[in-house]
Amino acid sequence: MARMARTPSIDPLLQRRMHVARERNLSRRAMIGGAAATAAAGVTAIGASPAQAADRTATVDVAVVGGGLAGLTAARDIAAGGKSVLVLEARDRVGGRVVNLRLPNGGYSEGGGEFIGPTQDRIKALADSLGVATFPTYNTGKNVLYKDGKRTPYATDGLLGSVPPIDLAGLANAAAVQALLDDMAKKVPVNAPWTAPKAAEWDAQTLESWLRANAVIPSAKFLFDVACTSIFSAEPRELSLLYVLFYIAAAGNETTPGTFERLTETADGAQANRFVGGSQQVPLKLAASLGDKVVLGAPVRRITGSGGGLTVTADGISVSARRVVVALPPPLAARIDFDPLLPALRDQLAQHLPMGAIGKAIAVYDTPFWRADGLNGQVVSDAGVVRSTFDNSPQDGSYGALMGFIESDEMRALDGASEAEVKAAVLKDYVAYFGAKAAAPTGFVLQRWDNERFSRGGPVAYGPPGFLTQYGAALRTPTGAVHWAGTETSTYWNGYMDGAVRSGERVAREVLAAL
Repeated sequence: MARMARTPSIDPLLQRRMHVARERNLSRRAMIGGAAATAAAGVTAIGASPAQAADRTATVDVAVVGGGLAGLTAARDIAAGGKSVLVLEARDRVGGRVVNLRLPNGGYSEGGGEFIGPTQDRIKALADSLGVATFPTYNTGKNVLYKDGKRTPYATDGLLGSVPPIDLAGLANAAAVQALLDDMAKKVPVNAPWTAPKAAEWDAQTLESWLRANAVIPSAKFLFDVACTSIFSAEPRELSLLYVLFYIAAAGNETTPGTFERLTETADGAQANRFVGGSQQVPLKLAASLGDKVVLGAPVRRITGSGGGLTVTADGISVSARRVVVALPPPLAARIDFDPLLPALRDQLAQHLPMGAIGKAIAVYDTPFWRADGLNGQVVSDAGVVRSTFDNSPQDGSYGALMGFIESDEMRALDGASEAEVKAAVLKDYVAYFGAKAAAPTGFVLQRWDNERFSRGGPVAYGPPGFLTQYGAALRTPTGAVHWAGTETSTYWNGYMDGAVRSGERVAREVLAAL
């Protein structure tokens, strides 16, 4: 998932369509298909209410828990393999940590996973198959470095690329540290990072302790601190060094090794492109292709049984299945009541994987005024609640949208703050970065993933010290007839939309082979 209040109210037109659909008793296939079409204008997909499925029962070969990219991809491939499948999604929309937010001006912006870049082959192939195109993230003009209270615009087309203009000693130290991280990451097998030659040593320390010993110039340490929170929405002190090295190794594909730079860059990096119509177009259209195989508003409460017969109990529906795919972040999957109990190792795995703390704040303006000032809308900062930003304006630039990430410590510090308080803090930062014009947006939307009931954070559940060596082997291992998917289980692009799609494809092959 890439770089994430409340979703604005449902569009009145969609509400009317839902009412008409209920009156005519239209199928769920029509409901989801209609919502997918409407979402092209930036409206979040809404399905039938849980009451419509009250006391419903179903029997299928495979029940899929979770209607994000992982669960929907798995369902598509399982259905293509000739098996019956039903997706149970807790929310009133599909997409999971991928969602379009309706803006006050009638436009939309991505509230969750947003970007796509080189080697993210599976999300690209999926989008292409659904007719969802991409366009380049706006990257023309200078970046802004805001450090020690000083604002410094800098070009990104020189020898240093997008590296901020810190002191020469810091640049040299940062380059050496990055090269060392890439070299260490090459020794980490993406399919089993816990088997790396120095896995125990690397998993016993935090990224913070390693950086203190290696990023010895304060300005270099600053660059890696900002990169860390931007990538993981967690602080260096919270992350296992082995986990970070795995994440770097995973930023590639079967033929292209991962690099630290690919995680952080815009051009030629993980933030290179956006989706036309917003990233949620992909799961919306995928769900529409599945039709009545997707049930919305059905949070799963219990999974019982073993072997060849399981019962999945959700709000309003009970499903009997031969196999179950759980495509949720591990911390949320652990909230399901399993009978018989999950093995202790699997349960403790979930206890040791926290979600990152992240929010996305989007200020809307009549024009992308920063472009006229020669800026591309991207900021790296050492202060404020927002420490990295992007130009989230539409492809045609018909209005301006500044998107800022609120992450890790900064997000947690705002846990009890009202939306008005968050908005005031965000706009204070935008003014410091882009000038007085940023003080008066025509609209403002906020997505707080740590307060989202069926996410409780993002963009990924990350590995603290000791996690991979002790619990990593259980991430993808089926528990009887229960199989595990989700971006956290992916070998490549773990934590991103591409990783979610890859996990869905992998678990579908696994399930089809077992049936």
